[in-house]
Amino acid sequence: QVRLVESGGGLVQAGGSLRLSCAASSGRGGSSYAMGWFRQAPGKEREFVAAIRSSGGMTSYADFVKGRFTVSRDNAKSTVYLQMNSLKPEDTAVYYCAAGSDTTSRSASVYPYWGQGTQVTVSS
Repeated sequence: QVRLVESGGGLVQAGGSLRLSCAASSGRGGSSYAMGWFRQAPGKEREFVAAIRSSGGMTSYADFVKGRFTVSRDNAKSTVYLQMNSLKPEDTAVYYCAAGSDTTSRSASVYPYWGQGTQVTVSS
C-alpha cells in the first residue's frame, strides 16, 4: 500500500510557474515505484502529464507540456516534483500523482495508487 499526498497547487497568472510535490509513504519504500502525474479539467477525462521511473533515469511527457514541465524525484525524501513553467489557462485542472510498477506508462490503469489531487488554476 502506498499513500500519496500532493501539495503546491494554487492560483497563478498565465506565464507563471508552480511546483507540485507528491510525498509517498509506503512500507515497501516509495522510491521503488514509478510515479506519474495526471490531470483532470472540469468536464474532461483524466489525462497523462508526465512520469518518471523509480531511479529517475527515465521520464516521459505529454506533448502539450514538453519544454514547459519537468518531472523529478528525490528518493531520499520519497517525493516527486512537477515543475510547471509558462503556465497557460488550459493547464487549469486538478493534478494527481500516482504510483505504480516501474514504468513510464501513460495509461492511468497501470497506476494502482493515487493521491487526492491538488487544484491548479491559471488565470488569463
